[in-house]
Amino acid sequence: MTSQTAFDLIFRNALLRSSAAPVDIGVKGGRIVAIEPSLSSEKLACGAVEVDVGGHLALPGFVDTHIHLDKACLLGRCGHNHGSVSEAIRAVAGMKKDFTVEDVYARGARVLERAIVHGTTRMRTHVEIDPRIGLRGFEAIKTLKRDYAWAIDLSLCVFPQEGLTNDPGSEELLVKALRDGGEAIGGCPYMDTDPNAHLERIFDLAQEFDVDVDLHLDFDLDPSWWHLDEVCRQTERRNYGGRVAIGHATKLSALPPERMKAATTQLAKAGVAVTVLPATDLYLMGREATHNAPRGLTLAHKLAADGVLCSVATNNVLNPFTPFGDASLLRMANFYANVAHASVSDFDTCLNLVTELPARLMNLGDYGIKVGNPADLIALDTQDSRFAIAELPDIVMGFKAGRQTFARQRPTLFRPRS
Repeated sequence: MTSQTAFDLIFRNALLRSSAAPVDIGVKGGRIVAIEPSLSSEKLACGAVEVDVGGHLALPGFVDTHIHLDKACLLGRCGHNHGSVSEAIRAVAGMKKDFTVEDVYARGARVLERAIVHGTTRMRTHVEIDPRIGLRGFEAIKTLKRDYAWAIDLSLCVFPQEGLTNDPGSEELLVKALRDGGEAIGGCPYMDTDPNAHLERIFDLAQEFDVDVDLHLDFDLDPSWWHLDEVCRQTERRNYGGRVAIGHATKLSALPPERMKAATTQLAKAGVAVTVLPATDLYLMGREATHNAPRGLTLAHKLAADGVLCSVATNNVLNPFTPFGDASLLRMANFYANVAHASVSDFDTCLNLVTELPARLMNLGDYGIKVGNPADLIALDTQDSRFAIAELPDIVMGFKAGRQTFARQRPTLFRPRS
């Protein structure tokens, strides 16, 4: 900051995870230009605003690396008498041929607005591309990206849910989507009759269009086979480390310690990130068990401690894959911590799994409450980051590029008069 800087906005009394005491944050033109113990009001421009954060914990917003806006909010459109991954895929496939642009937009907007008021400021949504849905879902989500840019940065990952080499016409549609704004490419090799060829083509297209890869992978509990080896091989062969993520990867949860150690080393060496999706993974895994059912949850906080980049994300909301959800990443991190047997000393890492680490996974160089970055900020009703996970405090306000996007009033108790 220079002495001539005039602030458009000053956040007062914001407690950062990196600071022992609250600080002031000066904003100009939607970007952070100063972070100091106390900023002078004399530096406020005419018409500028001061916002008292009240000593609350300030974060740069949550980052959701894996959600499906295009097939959200389908509860009630099907019987939900299914419990396997393939059955859920078939259920959605039977519906999506009738999806319209307007329908996808409305359902996606419903989830997006919930995510915004729950503090998410960055999001990667997977968008199904195939001959059944065509580009209708893609067009709807592109419009959502534009219409909600005032509150959230939305990135589109296009992918063929039902296979690629076995689904004529899908690749041509993927190419069209990548030419028209697709920012990452996904894949689903376990749904293809030739999984390795599926992966080869996904990586080919990623290199051709210079986009990151975000795959659905190894989504069962049979550790006798997997596609992780081929993903790591493709990543290393193409020098794509740091640009590849795998979602679900529930097979990892079924590995004995020796194999898990080897897989962890392999992932870290290749630069392949892992996204754990607790709501869906727990809902769909272990259903064949008659007792002592496995959780099917890969332990992201332990992988992260061993050098693997990880995130925890939403995945599906109110559909055959997950008939629950409110798009709250804070709730998801708390849910994960409960099921993963996270200790109190792990709570900060669990918060990282929905903030700093997913930002790294998405290669978001401008994420964080730092000078020069966009003034994205949410305030949680707590002064301790561990209690963000433990208590699920209210998120009292949110800002995107220095503009307020939402506020939440603290509930009032009406005590009886004595």
